[in-house]
Amino acid sequence: MPRFSANLGFLFTEHSDVDRVAAAAAAGFKAVEMHWPYHVPAAEMHRVLVRSQMTMLGLNTPIGNAAAGDFGLGALPGRETEFHQVLDQAVSYGSAIGATAVHCMAGVVPADAVATAERTFIANLRAAADKAAQAGMTILIEPINHRDRPGYFLHSVEQAASVIAQVERRNVKIMFDCYHTQIMQGDLTRRLKEYLGLIGHVQIAAVPSRAEPDEGEIDYREICRTLDKLGYDGWIGAEYKPRGRTEDGLGWLSTWSRNQFPSSSRGDAA
Repeated sequence: MPRFSANLGFLFTEHSDVDRVAAAAAAGFKAVEMHWPYHVPAAEMHRVLVRSQMTMLGLNTPIGNAAAGDFGLGALPGRETEFHQVLDQAVSYGSAIGATAVHCMAGVVPADAVATAERTFIANLRAAADKAAQAGMTILIEPINHRDRPGYFLHSVEQAASVIAQVERRNVKIMFDCYHTQIMQGDLTRRLKEYLGLIGHVQIAAVPSRAEPDEGEIDYREICRTLDKLGYDGWIGAEYKPRGRTEDGLGWLSTWSRNQFPSSSRGDAA
């Protein structure tokens, strides 16, 4: 049976960051994930999570200098010191709030620097994995599509698997975002089957709209069936941009959480 988590970077934005946790719990979610919650004191976030009986799955490393075009630092040569600073921040904060994983964002790199970026990313991930292991946490890496984030270093599942093989740390896993992977590669079912052992988290959103998962070209009912058949025991993160008020678009959650996948009123996916 699928278990769905709410990504509070996109969902329940009608509420403050702290109040989003309670809103997600009231809507029926049992776990949440966040992008960059660092402006909320860790002690306060932990109290809210405990009060709501909510599991915190993961958070992202800070992106660096957004004004300069940064979207992560993990694969950026020459900025290793900055990466270790944001990694320390993420692991420390995540540990304090009970998070289970940190997504190490690779960053945007020029096409002529890919080889150097890969070496940098591998070295940084080894250090990140060792630090996360001390806190009992997993490191996630996520392929991100080039339509939304041109030049992002990590952009395919196969590339992520190759990086993990070279990092040689058991607590480094793939965050398999179906939205990004469909845009860049497609063939989701085969890739889920082939790389299941390396997948630490799954995320969903409609393609191409990135709205609720009950529309678009991906049949997420079939994705859920496939994950069940494969024995996937992790969470499926709802990381989408709601068409309107978050609560008004959650019809899919009550149905899919019961492992019921009727024909979609929005049409079947191709």
